[in-house]
Amino acid sequence: MPLSPLDIHNKEFGRRLRGYDEDEVNEFLDQVIKDYESLIRENKEMQNQVLGLQERLNHFTNIEETLSKTIIVAQEAADEVRSNAKKEAQLIIKESEKNADRIINDSLAKSRKVSLEVEELKKQASVYRARFRTLVEAQLELLSVDGWDTLEPHSRQSEHELTRG
Repeated sequence: MPLSPLDIHNKEFGRRLRGYDEDEVNEFLDQVIKDYESLIRENKEMQNQVLGLQERLNHFTNIEETLSKTIIVAQEAADEVRSNAKKEAQLIIKESEKNADRIINDSLAKSRKVSLEVEELKKQASVYRARFRTLVEAQLELLSVDGWDTLEPHSRQSEHELTRG
């Protein structure tokens, strides 16, 4: 156990015949006590400073660990967001391709349907023209028959009878 200033103060030396001057020894011991007390105070202050610095060091070490963990978590989150964005982009692309295929298939089906309708209309127009031609030819044939001349006076006579009546 180290000496305390009180131990130094209370220390008594035995007396001998040709010993040291008691006042000089007491003055020296008083100076040693003051210096020793000063050193103890400085030592306590330094210990307190060391404790304070150790606490700050621990605090900054904790902050560093927390920041490291936060950076790791942020990196993992960024990687996850990137991965999710890629997956979502791939899903959007697949969905777009499906929609494009559907639109193309619908367009092709409508195109085929319109093409069939056009062909059907061409056939109907052809049939109509043939029938109309036949009708016109039949009417022309009727007009070219000599029987029209014989009907003419009779029809004029009928017109007179109608106007008189």
